[in-house]
Amino acid sequence: MEFNQQEKLGVIKAIDQVIRTDDKIYEGESFFLAQLSKVVKFDRALFDQARNMTLDAAIEIIKGMPDSKKEVLAMMLNQAANADGRVQEEELRTIHNIFTLGGVDFENL
Repeated sequence: MEFNQQEKLGVIKAIDQVIRTDDKIYEGESFFLAQLSKVVKFDRALFDQARNMTLDAAIEIIKGMPDSKKEVLAMMLNQAANADGRVQEEELRTIHNIFTLGGVDFENL
């Protein structure tokens, strides 16, 4: 799925938020980000731009995305949470918060 530049910022910020929930970036998470950069097609500059934006700004971008893109984001957030081999409760809370605020319909996932 192709994301436009704004959507990429929202997606990257959301994923970074999940990965950084525990204030550590594990090897598996770094590998996941490297692979994601190839799939979503972003570079370090865009990653840094996303990291510096607020989560609220990312949520506004996510709200405007079509459901099909939100579904892809949901899968990516799940993969991000699993990237280090364990899913922590705080990561699940972060994902739930992003979904709720971003208008992701849980019933249709």
